[in-house]
Amino acid sequence: MGMRHARPRPDRLAEKLRLIRQSVGYTLEEMAQALAGVKKSRPSKAHVLRYETGEREPSLLYLLEVCDVFGVDLRELVDDRLEIKLPKSWRKR
Repeated sequence: MGMRHARPRPDRLAEKLRLIRQSVGYTLEEMAQALAGVKKSRPSKAHVLRYETGEREPSLLYLLEVCDVFGVDLRELVDDRLEIKLPKSWRKR
């Protein structure tokens, strides 16, 4: 049996998830509704909050849904060295 190594976690993932939601002007509830395709049931606003505070780590399916719904590149979302480029159509007015 080999030793398991801890998975690297992006330090800025929670911050970037919050930035996306705030940039489009969504409440936690609206964000949860927008991501309804993630699983059989949509994430709750409590889950969205836990992901944005870093209390919980979102699943890959959740991250892919965020990228699909908001037009964000997955690499930009998870790579701490890159900034997120939201499409102008999504920016808060």
